[in-house]
Amino acid sequence: MKYMKLGTKPDTFYTGEAIRSVLSDVPTDLIIHVNSTKYLLHKFPLLPKCGFIQRLCSDTDTDAGQAIPVALHDVPGGEEAFELCAKFCYGITINLSAHNFVAALSAAKFLRMTESVAKGNFIAKLEYFFESCVLQGWKDSIMVLQSMWRQSGWSDEHRIVQPCMDSVIEKILIQPSQVTWSYTYTRPGYKKQRHGVPKDWWTEDVSDLDLDLFRSIISTVRSTKKLPSALVGEALHVYACRHIPSPLDFQAQSCVAARTDETPSKHRRVLEAVVSMIPTETASVSGSFLLRLLKLAIYVGASPSTKAELVRRSGRQLDEVTASDLLLPAATNAQSHDTGMVKAILESFLLQLRRPMSREDTERMTMSMTKLGRTYDSYLRIIASEGGLPASEFIKLAESLPQVSRDQHDLLYGAIDTYLKEHPELTKAERKRLCRMIDCRKLSPEALADAIANDQLPLRTIVQLLFVEQERVGAGGGSQQAPVISSKNEVLVAKIAQDEVTSSRNVPEGGHRAEKTKVVPSPSESKIAEEERREKAEGLATKNKTK
Repeated sequence: MKYMKLGTKPDTFYTGEAIRSVLSDVPTDLIIHVNSTKYLLHKFPLLPKCGFIQRLCSDTDTDAGQAIPVALHDVPGGEEAFELCAKFCYGITINLSAHNFVAALSAAKFLRMTESVAKGNFIAKLEYFFESCVLQGWKDSIMVLQSMWRQSGWSDEHRIVQPCMDSVIEKILIQPSQVTWSYTYTRPGYKKQRHGVPKDWWTEDVSDLDLDLFRSIISTVRSTKKLPSALVGEALHVYACRHIPSPLDFQAQSCVAARTDETPSKHRRVLEAVVSMIPTETASVSGSFLLRLLKLAIYVGASPSTKAELVRRSGRQLDEVTASDLLLPAATNAQSHDTGMVKAILESFLLQLRRPMSREDTERMTMSMTKLGRTYDSYLRIIASEGGLPASEFIKLAESLPQVSRDQHDLLYGAIDTYLKEHPELTKAERKRLCRMIDCRKLSPEALADAIANDQLPLRTIVQLLFVEQERVGAGGGSQQAPVISSKNEVLVAKIAQDEVTSSRNVPEGGHRAEKTKVVPSPSESKIAEEERREKAEGLATKNKTK
């Protein structure tokens, strides 16, 4: 931060209650009121340099020897800015910096402290400081932009905003190796002494600006095409994190309706602006950041077009995200998740499969699909614990992912197992339909063993699992193979025996009946037969109800 010192006299202003005066042997002949503060001053130092006070005093009729009262309640910057101007007139030492520059310039122009009134006046000193210090510095320009914007918005009557913006943009576009000025960079693990200047060194300081200023700077920087899109995306990421509360902050509130009422409209304005500024290039921002913006869009009630754009863009980068990124809040219930929007994002991702692709793109897409399959099944396991999620909806979600994405079914089995445990009221038909999605041959030995011992699974699924286990044991071959006759395999033996009994009774008409072999059913066989009769009865009942 750069400073400029003006004046040489010590500060002789002192305060008594709401009165400010100057230690002097000369009696006060000028009383200036600024808001609630009264200043007891002198005409000689002020009038020669303040054209506005000259005119006010000339228009005031007072008796000789009486102090002239002057009201300056409209002076920009208030008491602090007026004191800077008054101290300059008295020759008292003042320090100019980016902190007080805008206030001092605004007050000086209000008081008409121009060269036509007195040579070497305050405005000329301030303009010199602006050209030689503010515009040459990085943080100085940023701070002056902030101060000017808070005071007048886009109104640039002092012609300060545009030169500062040009200075900021020029410094952003310079090569990082040439950066010699101070900047803010608070990323974890970064130390300026040990590292070179990072490419995104400017993003944190620029994120302090008002949205309109930030948008104007980003638009100009993008139009030059001198910065990679990922760097622009990083600036948007920093700005969004700085000006919009995190999804966790919104989630802490009780319901979306309350949030919509309490959330300032500026959050929605910032979010929609950030989304509109995201570069068109894929991967200019991360998939996780896009889904973060989508969550925020739901919380702040962003426009449907903004949400649709985020769904489309996040779908293109769905293979980059984690399962927790996909936990989008429902618009009507903050405690549940919007599964429909997740399906829309998945459909946007799958659209890429319909385009002609080169061999390299096909290989990359295959890897992306496999990665997505694991992420998606992990997401299914999380939402499986939601009490209000119907089985039909859960099945649709699971089936919306192409089977080619699942190189193994351990995670899918885990999701279905969680759903079964959290929904004990499911019918047998629903349980069978859920478990039908599991490819037993794609389960790891550990998952297969766990599934065989799982009481939640339908008997038919258990039988299929045992068949797969028996096949794997048989495929092992060699003298090391041992008969696997355990309590779990007894169910498999009983099932096979039951099938043989059933087939022996179904002899075609006119054929020869083979000699019956008396088979004594085991307890497990009887259990399976009884279970199948019940399943058939329930199936017929369900079919009749449907009709």
